[in-house]
Amino acid sequence: MTTAVELSAPGALGHLDALEAEAVHIFREVAGEFERPVILFSGGKDSIVMLHLARKAFWPAQIPFALLHVDTGHNFPEVIEYRDRTVAEHGLRLYVGHVQEFIDNGRLQERADGTRNPLQTVPLLDAIEKNRFDAVFGGGRRDEEKARAKERVFSLRDEFGQWDPRRQRPELWNLYNGRHRVGEHVRVFPLSNWTELDVWQYIEREEIPLPEIYFSHERDVFLRNGMWLAPGEWGGPKGDEQVERRVVRYRTVGDMSCTGAVDSPAATVAEVIAEIAVSRLTERGATRADDKMSEAAMEDRKREGYF
Repeated sequence: MTTAVELSAPGALGHLDALEAEAVHIFREVAGEFERPVILFSGGKDSIVMLHLARKAFWPAQIPFALLHVDTGHNFPEVIEYRDRTVAEHGLRLYVGHVQEFIDNGRLQERADGTRNPLQTVPLLDAIEKNRFDAVFGGGRRDEEKARAKERVFSLRDEFGQWDPRRQRPELWNLYNGRHRVGEHVRVFPLSNWTELDVWQYIEREEIPLPEIYFSHERDVFLRNGMWLAPGEWGGPKGDEQVERRVVRYRTVGDMSCTGAVDSPAATVAEVIAEIAVSRLTERGATRADDKMSEAAMEDRKREGYF
């Protein structure tokens, strides 16, 4: 029987160390099992932490994976600039799928609400098939919302890139099953067991730089359905919606048309951590309008092949 003394014995891993060790193990496991893995990298905080962990896993060698980003064309400029700077700084390979190209060639149609987040699935699956990626690292965490809480660390996708929760495999201890047929691939989530607070505490400990959009700054926004959205050609403001200049920050970043800012004075990592520690809303619940379309919005998209 394990005692409290044994659990707190000298040399035991701290909370962040244990999460880091698990993620590093997952990266190395994938490198050993798969032929063509790729990391989804948007320049958002979760993908930034994921890349940091991948570099740690293989240091001093270069990471043996390319990066992939599906660009909606409505991404925050600060985040795209960070993405490109990071790729250049570390000599990484980046594949970019452009939603606009699929709209231009007729494979996708612009939505009436201007939101392009749901349109990312087709370019993502196209890039996976065209480049024969057999494992795709994503920054999803189980604390974000209900559908992501159902994911395993290794999550099988069929030959059409679709997810079936009934095909989830058991994961005992740190044993992962990467078996898949030709045409199938596996989504891998090294941050599954992390929370938003864990991510920020790790960022603080590792001194990981982030796009300034995550910290308090003045920005033009308008209010829609209780969320502060960025104005733009995709559909806002409309009617009696008024643009205001407010001090805000972003808890998560994605398509500008559906990612809301929050009123916040938090200008440093420590201040963000203090703010999150008392928050009762998950970041997606508080700031992602596309997840509010229905109770099952995310799960429906994941079944089709979304992140």
